Amino acid sequence: MSASTSASARAPLFTAVLVGGSIILLINFALRASFGVFQIPIAQEFDWPRAEFSLAIAIQNLAWGIGQPIFGALAERWGDRWSVIIGAFLYSAGLILTSYASDPLTMQLLEVMVGFGIAGTGFGVILAVIGRAASDENRSLALGIGTAAGSAGQVFGAPLAEVLLLHYPWQSVFVIFGVIVLACLFFLPLLSGGKPASRSELEESMGAVLRRAFTDPSYLMIFAGFFSCGYQLAFITAHFPAMVTEMCGPIAPGGMLSGIGITTTSTLGAAAISLIGLANIAGSIFAGWLGKRYSKKYLLAGIYTLRTIAAAAFILMPITPGSVIVFSLVMGALWLATVPLTSGLVAYIYGLRYMGTLYGFVFLSHQLGSFLGVWLGGKMYDIYGDYTLVWWVGVGVGAFSALIHLPVREAPARLAAA
Repeated sequence: MSASTSASARAPLFTAVLVGGSIILLINFALRASFGVFQIPIAQEFDWPRAEFSLAIAIQNLAWGIGQPIFGALAERWGDRWSVIIGAFLYSAGLILTSYASDPLTMQLLEVMVGFGIAGTGFGVILAVIGRAASDENRSLALGIGTAAGSAGQVFGAPLAEVLLLHYPWQSVFVIFGVIVLACLFFLPLLSGGKPASRSELEESMGAVLRRAFTDPSYLMIFAGFFSCGYQLAFITAHFPAMVTEMCGPIAPGGMLSGIGITTTSTLGAAAISLIGLANIAGSIFAGWLGKRYSKKYLLAGIYTLRTIAAAAFILMPITPGSVIVFSLVMGALWLATVPLTSGLVAYIYGLRYMGTLYGFVFLSHQLGSFLGVWLGGKMYDIYGDYTLVWWVGVGVGAFSALIHLPVREAPARLAAA
């Protein structure tokens, strides 16, 4: 065993970078995952069609995607901390200003600011920091733990919004969330000690790496495949609480759910988002663990296949409180399990130097899917009165992603000659 291999094997999994990055992702996703809870209160106050607030969330997701490679490049040129600082202030200001919006266009424009703020404090930047700081042996699992931290935020984000809405108007809740997001700044000192890039990686410019990636069929397949992940996750985050509220059968009085305080389908809808996040804590960590032992592309194809089956089975059966819980747990186990595998695959093929930028562009595809899922969900709801047809679109794009990952060439790309 070489000295470098021995050092890698002895390197600790839990580092200050992993802890600090995980807490920032937890805060980021706790707030982001709550937006679906605001669908009905905002529509009722302003008497807007469902598509209006859906478009605001869709624009937020699109801005997040556009901002991700920008913040990834900013972090790699000027430092990760600057990316988080700018992102946190944009996120906070966007939320607070949104609380003053009273027409759809203003709200939709302000969500551009929120989306860029999420990009600066989210996966693209933080997972790159975690990936560079981790040893080769621990990288996949560390990325899984960081992803799971985002899910931990999702566990309490939607229920927290639901509880606050019982006592405050939605505008006040947005202001409260705008203050909470600034807590990210307290954990900046932990984001240091990253692993330096290799000499060959430093010799290749960002432009050369991007040109090489975008002419590589494998990168383009990864880019296209992440689209369906964004479509499914954003649609469920934005619309599943409302879908459960309106389409789920009644909760039995005196049953298990009513015994723990879930007495309405509205409460069940918020709890479903929390259950998804809870199940995904285990799912993301397990996916990260599997990623260092088995082919990442085949794991991704398997995850998308299972998502497709779960989504088809859910919509084909009557929607009941029991089926909502089962679906939430199954989908939750697969929810962000794609993230450590996709980011790890990009790092494995193209190296660590520009991981943030390269993963940022892949994440842009994810957010294009998010935009379509959220906007199409609201638009088709207004046309057809329910979410059935747009749900089936999600089933189709999931099957597409399962297939397109199979031809990916999972091997380190050759660096350009110096």
